[in-house]
Amino acid sequence: MATITGNLNERPTPARRGTSSLQRLGELAIESLIRLCGYSAILFVFGIFFFVFREGAPMLFGGLDLLKFFTSTDWNPVSKTPSYGILGLLAGTASVTVLSMALAVPLGLGAAVFVSEFCSPKIKEALKIAIEMLAAIPSIVWGFIAYMMLNPLIIWATGAPVGLNVLNASIILALMSVPVIVSVGEDALKAVPDSYREAALALGASRWEIVYRVLFPAAKNGLLAAVLLGIGRAIGETMAVLMATGNANQIPTSPLDRVQTLTATIAAELGEAVQGDDHYRVLFVIGILLFVIAFVVNLSADLIVRGIRGKQNA
Repeated sequence: MATITGNLNERPTPARRGTSSLQRLGELAIESLIRLCGYSAILFVFGIFFFVFREGAPMLFGGLDLLKFFTSTDWNPVSKTPSYGILGLLAGTASVTVLSMALAVPLGLGAAVFVSEFCSPKIKEALKIAIEMLAAIPSIVWGFIAYMMLNPLIIWATGAPVGLNVLNASIILALMSVPVIVSVGEDALKAVPDSYREAALALGASRWEIVYRVLFPAAKNGLLAAVLLGIGRAIGETMAVLMATGNANQIPTSPLDRVQTLTATIAAELGEAVQGDDHYRVLFVIGILLFVIAFVVNLSADLIVRGIRGKQNA
């Protein structure tokens, strides 16, 4: 007993105290690095916004008629009397985004359900690899596919004079958005506890009833996030849309009309604009508008998710 008591009351040697101090310093350094990485994302976003806002501010405050800017379809920045109206660009962006999501959301969520709940492990791994490869295709390659394959196919199938239109761009954007929706949607469905499935099976529910009556309500926060990520991908895409829409500044009346989007306008004209002139700064105003749209989408999603969680907790 004396030996045991002596061991318990033994004081740490200086070497042990030094090792403990080094461990605490190492943990503090790692924790500081993790915090820096977390805060750096916020700093980068603010830095990008500051740069874009600095370039567009002279036209945004006093140099641009905002009413005409948002209500006119006349976009002609290189004429003797330049005109900057983006209503046609807004309509083109909205039409391409809405139609692409109408194609991508059912396909993406359906694929997520199949991968998560119905396919065998071997098929599941093969599908995951295929989805990852689909996500890895560069946007410029998607643009070539739209121009070289979908363009003549749409002309043949619909009789349209040009196959570069809203339908073409929407199909390409849907294919580009599906991998994001599938990956996030599958993770959301897998996060639902197995006890939910077991309880539904015990009550006699079929597999499809489990999906739309149990899994979808339980995973709706994650599924909403998947859809919103797909919308963000569609709104922010540039090169594929630039090659697939036909770049005609007009308000579309059918999926076969050519359009021009906000992002494609920036990509096509920024290289030709003289740095510091009105045309150059208006393109940065369009960039500010895209920031605002992304902020509104994310804020709406956050409010919706909080409302859903509040109802669940109540």
